[in-house]
Amino acid sequence: MANSESSSIRSRWTLKGTTALVTGGTRGIGHAVVEELAEFDATLYTCSRNQQELNKCLNKWKEKGFSIHGSVCDATSPPQREELVRKVASVFTGNLNILAMLEQM
Repeated sequence: MANSESSSIRSRWTLKGTTALVTGGTRGIGHAVVEELAEFDATLYTCSRNQQELNKCLNKWKEKGFSIHGSVCDATSPPQREELVRKVASVFTGNLNILAMLEQM
């Protein structure tokens, strides 16, 4: 999308007040989804299996002014998924609007 067209759309559309959980948000499609939702002012929570990768992304997003929380989680592990749900519920006070399960298996 051209920059002027992109900024025009972003000025009309917003996800402010919307919460989203994106698993696998530090790489590939998951990373792109996190950034796109953040550009539209959504509040996000993401997870990664790699702490170092997660920290790098969280720092980069913070510099961009995005509201993104995150933790280490292997979404293929039921106990880790349960812990992720508890963390997300705590951060979003129980309100989740968007769920994108994009972790690479």
